[in-house]
Amino acid sequence: MEWKNIYRGMMMGASDVIPGVSGGTIAVLLGIYDRLIAAINGLMSKEWKKQLGFLIPLGIGVGTAILLLSKLIEWLFEHYPGPTQFFFLGLIIGILPYLFHEAEAKRTFKWNHVMLLLIGAIIVGSMVFLDAGEAAVITTLDTKTYILLFFSGFIASSAMILPGISGSFMLLIIGVYPTIIGAISNLQLDIIAVTGVGIVLGLVFMSKIINYFLTHFRSGTFAIIIGLVIGSIFVVYPGFPVTTSFLILSVVTFAAGLFVAYILGRVEYRD
Repeated sequence: MEWKNIYRGMMMGASDVIPGVSGGTIAVLLGIYDRLIAAINGLMSKEWKKQLGFLIPLGIGVGTAILLLSKLIEWLFEHYPGPTQFFFLGLIIGILPYLFHEAEAKRTFKWNHVMLLLIGAIIVGSMVFLDAGEAAVITTLDTKTYILLFFSGFIASSAMILPGISGSFMLLIIGVYPTIIGAISNLQLDIIAVTGVGIVLGLVFMSKIINYFLTHFRSGTFAIIIGLVIGSIFVVYPGFPVTTSFLILSVVTFAAGLFVAYILGRVEYRD
């Protein structure tokens, strides 16, 4: 068992609670994205035990963070949304040099890879213009509601595993985010179970597609991944702080994000 994946999973789980921040992005920042995709696909192979040794600690970390940190993240996002987003902004910007190094961009990237990078950045960056207004908590739980929750989980997890695209943001757009985050906080097992099945199937489905492209078109796929991460900068950016106190706090959290990115880069991307 790769037990250090517990802390990696906790970082991914904490980010998945926040609309605009992608668990896939955190996996890329941690240097485990391609391994994660390969592990999910390897569950149906002869090396399934080895893949479980990677995925189980990661899943424990994700589940622990979602259950234990959901209220904290909600509180931070409600009371200090700007500084919280600036932390993730620093994290994303700070890790980009390591991503270019990992992709061997200087050696492998050509003009077509640059175009793919720009396309990825535009796709995610354009999400800033989508309207994800507040939705009411669903209180009527019938067959239609469960079907909606299942497909919401499927769509969100398919997006979640793509760097730069937030699964929580997709749930906001669909209109079920308050219902699902409330179910997690209050341990409504029926909602958690139905949504969870959709999430698992969505992860398996999308990971197979991504694994194919990573295997056959690695440089092009990395170019798109880096573009998706760059595009997420525009989605996460909360705007310039309007008060001096929030400006100072945002600068501190942004610097903290850069520092964490530096540490992660030294630990996770070392040769």
